[in-house]
Formats: sequence, C-alpha cells, structure tokens
Amino acid sequence: MDLKRKISTTLLTAVFSLQAVTMAAAADLTSVRYHSGEEHDRVVFDWSAMPNYTVKAAEDGREITFDFHDATEKGFVKKPFHSSRIESVKYTTLNGHVLVKVRFKEGLAYKVGKLDNPARVYVDFLPKNAVKKPAAKSNKEQTKPAGSGNGNILPLNFDGLYTELAAPGIAKRQYIYWDDVGKVTAYFVEADKDLYTMKPVLAKGQVPGLQRTSGMSDMTDAVAAVNATYFAGNGDMIGIVKIDGVVAGTTYFDRSAIGILPNGTPFFGKVSYSGMVTLGDVTQPVSGVDAERGANNLIIYNKWYGSRTRTNEYGKEYTVQDGRITHIQTGNSIIPKNGYVISVHGTAADAFEGAQVGDRAVVKEDLGAKWNQAAQIMGAGPRLVANGQVNVTAGEEEFPGDIRYGRAPRSAVAVLKNGNYLFGVVDGRQASSHGLTLTDWAKLLVKMGARDAINLDGGGSSELVVGGVVQNSPSDGSERYVGSALILQHK
Repeated sequence: MDLKRKISTTLLTAVFSLQAVTMAAAADLTSVRYHSGEEHDRVVFDWSAMPNYTVKAAEDGREITFDFHDATEKGFVKKPFHSSRIESVKYTTLNGHVLVKVRFKEGLAYKVGKLDNPARVYVDFLPKNAVKKPAAKSNKEQTKPAGSGNGNILPLNFDGLYTELAAPGIAKRQYIYWDDVGKVTAYFVEADKDLYTMKPVLAKGQVPGLQRTSGMSDMTDAVAAVNATYFAGNGDMIGIVKIDGVVAGTTYFDRSAIGILPNGTPFFGKVSYSGMVTLGDVTQPVSGVDAERGANNLIIYNKWYGSRTRTNEYGKEYTVQDGRITHIQTGNSIIPKNGYVISVHGTAADAFEGAQVGDRAVVKEDLGAKWNQAAQIMGAGPRLVANGQVNVTAGEEEFPGDIRYGRAPRSAVAVLKNGNYLFGVVDGRQASSHGLTLTDWAKLLVKMGARDAINLDGGGSSELVVGGVVQNSPSDGSERYVGSALILQHK
C-alpha cells in the first residue's frame, strides 16, 4: 500500500471513529421533575447520559437558559409547570441542542449542580440572602444515618432512583425505569417509625363522604397521605376500617389489612368481621357497620357515620346509649356521639319487633384476637409482600379481574425491613408510566426495602401527597374524590 493510500485509510478510519464517539456521547432527555420546598425549589433534568451544557442568565436576572449540546428529547413529554418561585419553563429543540428556559420570580438566586450516576443536572432557586448549603452528590449522601437529626432512613442507591429528605425522618423518592412495555414512574415516601405515626382518616371525617386525598392531608395537617381502601359511590368503605378503636367500615370478604396496636406497633394479615346485636332477649347477626342498609339487613351506625343515619322510613331504628335502648323510630335517626343506632329492615326488623325503650342492648364485635386489640385498621388488599418476599394473594382473597389482572396505577402501604413506614404509588395509563401488574408492583416494593405490604385502591384513585403537594400524576388527569386515606403525622 503506498503512502497516499495509507494516509487516506487512516483519515477515513479517524472520521468513522469520531462519528462513533459523537453518537455514543449523544444524550437523551428522559424527564424533567421539580420540587417546591420551604428552602428552595429544585428542577431536575434526567438524562440517559451526561450532556455537555452551558447556562446563560438574562439581563434582568430573572431567567436562565440551559443549552444542552448533542442532545435529544425523543421520549420526553413536555409538561409546563410553575411554583411559588418558578414562573414558567419552556423547551426548544434545535440542531442537536435542547434549550430549556426557566423564568423565576424576583429576589431569587439560582445554583446549578449535577449528579453523574445516574446522569442528572439540577438547578435550585432560593432567596438571594439564603445560606447556600453544599449540594448533595449522591443518593447515599442525601440519606443520613440515625443520630444526624434527619432520622433513620433506609439507604437506597440504584439507577433511576432519586431521593430527597423532605423533613427530618421523611424521605421522598421517585423511581423511573423502563421495562418490556415501556416507561414506569413510581413515587414513595418513607417515614422514620420513631418520629412519625400512621393512622386512617375518612373523607370529611365521616362515612359516607368523598374528598381528595390532598384535602384529607390538609384537613389533618398530615406530613404525607396516600389514598386507602376501596369505596362505594357514596363513600361507604368496602374494606374493614377501624379508627381510634371504633369500627368504621366492614366487608363480606376475608381480606388483607394493616393493623396498628395502641403502642404503635404495625402488623399485617387477613381480617374478617363478625358481629352480634342483642336487644332485649333477641340476638341477631350484624350485616355491616356504617354502610347503606339493604333488604333484611341489620346495620350499626356509630359516630363515624356523622350526625344521622340518613335511612328511609321502611325500617326501624333503635338508639342505644349506656347499654339501653333510649329511642325508637322508623328512619334517619340522630346518632349519639357516645352511643350508636341499630337499624333493621325486613326480617331483621320483624325479629326485634318486641324490643322496647329501656331494654338492654349489647353489641359484640369480633375481628380476631390481635385485630380486636388494634387501635387502627385499614383493610384493602390483596397482600403483596410477606417477610420480605413477594406474596400476592389476589386469588384467595377473591378480588375481581379488574384489580387482579393487567397493568394499572397502584397504591400500597408497607413496613420496611428497618421498621419504617412506606407509602407508594405507581402511575399508569399514560405515556410517562404504563403502570404495573400486582406481581411487578410487589417486586418493586421489595426492591424499595419492604418487609410486609398490602395493596390499596388503585386506578384513578392512586395518589401520594407529601407536604400538601401531590407527587404523582393521577390517571384521571386530576385528583379523584375518594373515601379514605392513610396519613403520617408527627408523634
């Protein structure tokens, strides 16, 4: 080979090598996230690889433009957003450059940083006179050990997981990954068991009723909240619920629940309700608690149902206080705060026909030995994780196909291997997240450190709120009105 040919071959090889390097270096913008906190607002750009970039500030000091070089945004869904500090975010793609323009409010400064693995570029907006703390460089550094004042948070660090300490003992996590169907986006909040308690709440504080999960969070001044059990159209619980020692809902099935003992210890298992009512000398089984009265039913209405039973005139109702019948009428009875109403219809009403004012009244409710001791119960199901292993019990708990099968938005409550509480949701039915099957949802919870977990109501109901802010993207396109939530509060 002559010298001229050798030089041409070398140059040609160099050109192809340079193209290969350039192609390998190209980065794809996969998502843009933001968080609004007390100290600052943060915008995070997630990349498939770390891009080269420059940042230019506008003359008025209220706008910055990121210029990401050799970059694409093929799978990125552009979503405008704003917050108390950020006025707008705009995106432009031009000749291999992704330009992102962020306009913010007066009196703010900005600080840009990056994380190399996974590839992220972020910018914080904070008051100009704020003390600037060193930016965290990895998920491990963001989760501090016990005794540091931030609580005992489980250290997790894997590709696609973003962790932020939202408050002492509270870690917000977002996890983005791709499976064989497409993109999956899940949100979690972990709470230190030594700093926070968990309990159920009802929409507007009673059954029936419907309210957004964020509304229940605001109503109770919760640190975090997740939608809880299944519910009827009027807000009646379709799951066993017990709040502060009083049953607020029942179901006909033996299904999974989380219980909390008076000392705060959580436990999981299947729970079923059995109740008997004695008026005078006649005893009958309970059909349900704080539920709509049907044909030939016996329903107990207590303080969780509000001020009245809201029943029609085709039954009979016995008001009970201090173990005695104090009043009898046909329907819509006043529910005493320190008592309850026994509402009967059809054959159940016939059986109590001889009961009179002043007769003794006894209610016996049985949930099982340990469940009877529980101060709080939230039943939903099915079970997802038991003793750190995937254990989906949808079949034996007789869940219908719309819950058992397919990919969908999901919610869950778990106790982690360090004893902390975990609320989680995975989005579904949208381009940014295709949802998960129950089994894949269980596997993800195990990856997040779950020791035990149960599924909660899903679909358009799935919603996670932290600090009063909705973290995920509900599949209805807006917050759904639901019947109950689980909340985290300071001890």
